Amino acid sequence: MGVIRALEPSYDTKKVENDVFRIWEERNSYKKLKEEVSKRPKKFLFIDGPPYASAPVPHLGTVWNKTIKDCILRYERLKGYRVYDQPGYDTHGLPIEVKVESILGIKKKSEIINNYGVDRFVSKCREFATANLEGLTKEFKNVGVFMDWDNPYITFKDEFISASWALIKRAHERNLLRRQKYVIHWCPRCETTLSDYEVSEYTELEDPSIYVKFRLLGEENKYLLIWTTTPWTIPANVFIMVNGNSTYAEVQVGDEVLIIAEPRVEHVMKEARITEYKVINTLKGKDLVGLRYEHPLKDIVEAQKGLDQYHVVIDAGDVVTLEEGTGLVHAATGHGDVDFEIGMKHGMPVVMFVNDRGEYTEEAGKYKGMNVREANQVIIEDLKQRRALFYATKLKHRYPICWRCKTPLILRAVDQWYIAVSQLKSDLLREIERVTWIPEWGKTRIRNLVENIRDWAIGRQRFWGIPLPIWVCPEGHVTVVGSRKELESLAVTPVPEDLHRPRIDSVKIKCPVCGKEATRVSDVADVWMDSGVAFFASFGEDWERKWKELGPVDLVLEGHDQLRGWFFSLLRSGVILENRAPYKAVLVHGFMLDEKGREMHKSLGNYIEPGEVISKYGRDALRLWLLSNTTWEDVRFSWSSIEQTYKDLQIVWNVFVFASTYMSLDGFDPSKYNLDEVYPKLRVEDRWLLSRFFRLLKNVDQSMSFYKVHELANALTNFILNDVSRLYIRLIRKRAWEEGLNDDKVALYTTLNFVLKNWLILASTVIPFIAEKMYQAIYDDAKPTIAMELLPEVREELIDDELENAMRLALTIQEATLNARSKAGIKLRWPLQKAYVFLTSEVDRRRAE
Repeated sequence: MGVIRALEPSYDTKKVENDVFRIWEERNSYKKLKEEVSKRPKKFLFIDGPPYASAPVPHLGTVWNKTIKDCILRYERLKGYRVYDQPGYDTHGLPIEVKVESILGIKKKSEIINNYGVDRFVSKCREFATANLEGLTKEFKNVGVFMDWDNPYITFKDEFISASWALIKRAHERNLLRRQKYVIHWCPRCETTLSDYEVSEYTELEDPSIYVKFRLLGEENKYLLIWTTTPWTIPANVFIMVNGNSTYAEVQVGDEVLIIAEPRVEHVMKEARITEYKVINTLKGKDLVGLRYEHPLKDIVEAQKGLDQYHVVIDAGDVVTLEEGTGLVHAATGHGDVDFEIGMKHGMPVVMFVNDRGEYTEEAGKYKGMNVREANQVIIEDLKQRRALFYATKLKHRYPICWRCKTPLILRAVDQWYIAVSQLKSDLLREIERVTWIPEWGKTRIRNLVENIRDWAIGRQRFWGIPLPIWVCPEGHVTVVGSRKELESLAVTPVPEDLHRPRIDSVKIKCPVCGKEATRVSDVADVWMDSGVAFFASFGEDWERKWKELGPVDLVLEGHDQLRGWFFSLLRSGVILENRAPYKAVLVHGFMLDEKGREMHKSLGNYIEPGEVISKYGRDALRLWLLSNTTWEDVRFSWSSIEQTYKDLQIVWNVFVFASTYMSLDGFDPSKYNLDEVYPKLRVEDRWLLSRFFRLLKNVDQSMSFYKVHELANALTNFILNDVSRLYIRLIRKRAWEEGLNDDKVALYTTLNFVLKNWLILASTVIPFIAEKMYQAIYDDAKPTIAMELLPEVREELIDDELENAMRLALTIQEATLNARSKAGIKLRWPLQKAYVFLTSEVDRRRAE
């Protein structure tokens, strides 16, 4: 090993980090680490939750995410595992399309098709994503993340796309794939659908709040009164729903009679400012069933002319609640999921005359060409003119918006490709129980999501995404292709190198059933499918062999929002593919907030880039501060906390300066001494330090079995600052000052070197720059990187509970003495004749002796 070298006395973060980057580059450290790790028998399979490549600089929360991952991967390597550390990037989807549209000045989807060209647009999306992922890679490497940056999985790569198709093929083989009409959220700006779990963003909108009268057939002045905040759906009304078990009232208002749920009468009249009214009769909701009514806009809405036979009252049971409205619900089967389902049960038609842009079609009559939300006021005026408007006001409420472009969503009944995951509900719930969720509440949240699972709309009517591998022939036969290789075996036209639209659209195949030429459906996949298949598609074309050998994934980790996002997508894909969860453990982390507890956004002026922190305090201070926070809790950014962390690192540096300086002066060569041989000569403080260190290792091992990196980071800091710097160094300082390398100093140095070197190895998981620098500077037999070292085994026989308790008692007595001096006004340098120590415990008395 050679003689210990003295560490330079001052801690200069910039110099330390620059030196380490140079070492890693000159020694090709990561490549050599990977070569060594690849030979190990025990595997640790990690799949990176791919950051979205929509910007070149990561959010501070994303840096936290990556440092957690890096810490765990570094730790598993130190424990002797063959770690799979491939990073990934999520590169498809509308968020990128929307940004590229903005760059190009494109306002709507048709401009891409008719003016710019789909091929050029897709190329621009690829360029945009590539530039951003290159920027992200640079930033992640810049904070010391040791991952296989030369071989990331990228969702736009053809080998990933080809492998991903296996999921849809498997769904088809299990009879889960189908095309059907259903009411689903739709973005009129992006002109595509959203799945239920994508509807996660809301904004406060002011919308009309109106009460509309539907006249009963055969009655001159008797009306069903409904309430709605979407007047634009009134032209598409098909029937009215009531709760058969509720009580309804006939309310006299002037010369009209309104039917309203009895518990809602007072509220409705108060809101409409009606003071003179009278309840003239009550009846059960079931007595209203079958009553027919007339649509108030029949004369101006073309589609309504053929719907008279369906305008009846239906008992929808508890679907109709009495918390708001009138207890009568207007049902538009083409614009409400519940309306659609109830309508299907009663044989009602699906009425929907709104196009992809959110505009009425010809069937809307007068409203043809109008944007539905902009038509609200026109419809209200038409209702008013026909004496069908009872009352109108405004209402502020939370309304769902597109998470990609922030446009208010609408509900439309459209034909879509679905995977019937609702049929897999029991399998999904079973697999949730087999996974370790950290923390436990993560399981509760994802269970709640699955309990209410609906079928997965997998298609998107866009351009930049994985093309659905579905071909349909003129006879309606559906062929699902599971890979590029399979496509090439079926194709009757050339298969392009690039599997994206529009090139893939030109590929025709021979229908295996009838032999006719089949055409691919035009949809691309829901972008959540991309990351959801990463557990196997990241392996590329040979995924089946590799997944069989390595699966399932040992750990996935992301922010708590991914319980309904990536974690759910992975689980869903795993159960579709092979009826099991694709991961063993899930670690959830919190969000990064500003000092006031708000989310960080540039628009709020509270956004802090990682580079700003690094330039001020360095990479290790940032990493240590991030990793010290409880992983699954939201974190408030704090400059003062990071400054304190930086000061702690200076103490760490000083500890190693002290130890290495005296060892170097005495020519101490650790290779000449064995801890077990020296152990009998150790003083009590030396044995105490070893006990504390092995307890640290033991506790950290227990914490990291559940990936609690914050416990690792805090235990490391507490040990070096308190046990080593503030206690042990003070106890042994005079021993180090003695001249010559006698037996006592050999015992001291052997103990201190063993503890500090192994602490460095463990600390490299959290603060890799300072750990690498000190390791390379002090030890002349250092490996190309400290990450190639292994942690020592915990030696239970050297953990001495009694000794640690005795030392704890001594420290308590010392603290009590200092407090007594302070109260008595006796300075530290003044000697005491006597000090009385009162111990109430017999055990403590024995320890004190």
